Amino acid sequence: MIFSNCCLFIIRICCKISAWLHCEDNFYPKATKDPTAVERANLLNMAKLSIKGLIESALSFGRTLDSDYPPLQQFFVVMEHCLKHGLKVRKSFLSYNKTIWGPLELVEKLYPEAEEIGASVRDLPGLKTPLGRARAWLRLALMQKKMADYLRCLIIQRDLLSEFYEYHALMMEEEGAVIVGLLVGLNVIDANLCVKGEDLDSQVGVIDFSMYLKNEEDIGNKERNVQIAAILDQKNYVEELNRQLNSTVSSLHSRVDSLEKSNTKLIEELAIAKNNIIKLQEENHQLRSENKLILMKTQQHLEVTKVDVETELQTYKHSRQGLDEMYNEARRQLRDESQLRQDVENELAVQVSMKHEIELAMKLLEKDIHEKQDTLIGLRQQLEEVKAINIEMYQKLQGSEADLKEKNEIIARLEEKTNKITAAMRQLEQRLQQAEKAQMDTEDEDKKYLQECQSKFDSLQKQISQKEKQLVQLETDLKIEKEWRQTLQEDLQKEKDTLSHLRNETQQILSLKKEFLHLQDENHQLKKIYHEQEQALQELGNKLSESKLKIEDIKEANKALQVSGLVWLKDKEATHCKLCEKEFSLSKRKHHCRNCGEIFCNACSDNELPLPSSPKPVRVCDSCHALLIQRCSSNLP
Repeated sequence: MIFSNCCLFIIRICCKISAWLHCEDNFYPKATKDPTAVERANLLNMAKLSIKGLIESALSFGRTLDSDYPPLQQFFVVMEHCLKHGLKVRKSFLSYNKTIWGPLELVEKLYPEAEEIGASVRDLPGLKTPLGRARAWLRLALMQKKMADYLRCLIIQRDLLSEFYEYHALMMEEEGAVIVGLLVGLNVIDANLCVKGEDLDSQVGVIDFSMYLKNEEDIGNKERNVQIAAILDQKNYVEELNRQLNSTVSSLHSRVDSLEKSNTKLIEELAIAKNNIIKLQEENHQLRSENKLILMKTQQHLEVTKVDVETELQTYKHSRQGLDEMYNEARRQLRDESQLRQDVENELAVQVSMKHEIELAMKLLEKDIHEKQDTLIGLRQQLEEVKAINIEMYQKLQGSEADLKEKNEIIARLEEKTNKITAAMRQLEQRLQQAEKAQMDTEDEDKKYLQECQSKFDSLQKQISQKEKQLVQLETDLKIEKEWRQTLQEDLQKEKDTLSHLRNETQQILSLKKEFLHLQDENHQLKKIYHEQEQALQELGNKLSESKLKIEDIKEANKALQVSGLVWLKDKEATHCKLCEKEFSLSKRKHHCRNCGEIFCNACSDNELPLPSSPKPVRVCDSCHALLIQRCSSNLP
């Protein structure tokens, strides 16, 4: 249906162009006075009629056109007249040449794709004249559907055309461009022309105007043909619908099978992904429990250090006096312990940051579960590294415990020194009171620090809960992305199915075309065989008629011989003429004398006389001819 719509659209365009060209205001306001302009207009109108008639008849015919199709033959005749108009006469050594093969040979130089046509035309064995080559070239260009393109290249190069055409020729004027535009509509037609078997050299190109004159009977026949073509189109349309429905049913079955397979694959992938998520959650819980244990251990160590500090203060209270130097050393030790606390806090912050990094890594893992499974191994390696870092932190804490033990030893040494310097402590009681006040201040600061740590811990728990919510959101986003990917996969499968369906249809069309061409070749061969058999039958009929006449002659001669008592000599028994005794051959044929029955050559038996057995004159040899004439002359009074 699309093909027929395109054909009708091209025909309408051609009709509009022809109507526009008929307007006297647009073209040739003074062409009626110039005879060459009138010739160009007539050729243009004939080209329009032939092209339009060819397209309409080909569309109604609905098949590929043969070389015997009358509208196609008339189209080639009209194109030949159009190309011959205004040709220059070229003088050669022997004669004058005026053929269209010269300008058509230029197409090979201007359009490289036309080299194949030129080579195939030159290789044809039966073509001897340039006109025959030009006719073969036009037929091959029509089969290639590039006649308009080739002639357009010629019309553009008017400098080269001026060597072959006069200035007033049709190909040099605007009418040539119009004809080339009309030739574009012939791309709709499919033609299968046998150029080898045709005698293109001796054809006479005469335009048959009776094809373009419409009668009432032709109109009725055209209406019938249109109705028949409509019925055939409906039949073809129904067949195509049935084929399409069958193909759609098969494609739907294949789609259902593919969807079931993809569904099973996706279910397996979902189970694998769920197992991976469960494993990752377990690892996350393990890491959180390990972090909690580390925090508890650090708090215990802090409490132990606080108890140690309180015991040291009690010992300082029991000891009455102390030296300024020992007090300064104690202050330094307290500063070192505060630095250790800060180090521990920094380590805790590092652990918290590592926890954040682990959570970010978990997010990345949840996003890339289905895309890259290799990244899971890398993330597990990262988790192992984090575990190694935690182990290193635990080892550092053990090192800090060892440092604390060393400090306890230092405190024992200090107690020994305090025992030695009890006398000096008495003098420093006042200073101890001031130190006690400073200690109270430090205790208040420690309480504030603990409160800040608790607030930070609460804020960290809140952040963890927020991150868990974010994990839930990310899981929902992952589900949405999975569904979106599934829809994309389904769309891709649909497009692949449609592509495969279209490819199958194109393959079927190509196979049908090949079968159609094969059938056409067989049809041509059968037609040739039919014509040959008809000719053979005609020849056999002629031979039969001749043999009947010979049999009648033989019968008459036998009657005459029976009357006269002579014998009819057989062909095999005679090898030489009885009179001249020359040997018979293909040039010297055998002939019976109807009077005596002997065999003679044509020169010795070229006489004819009526005999008693036959009133008609019959072949007689020279001797019998002389005898019969003597008898006739003697019988006369």
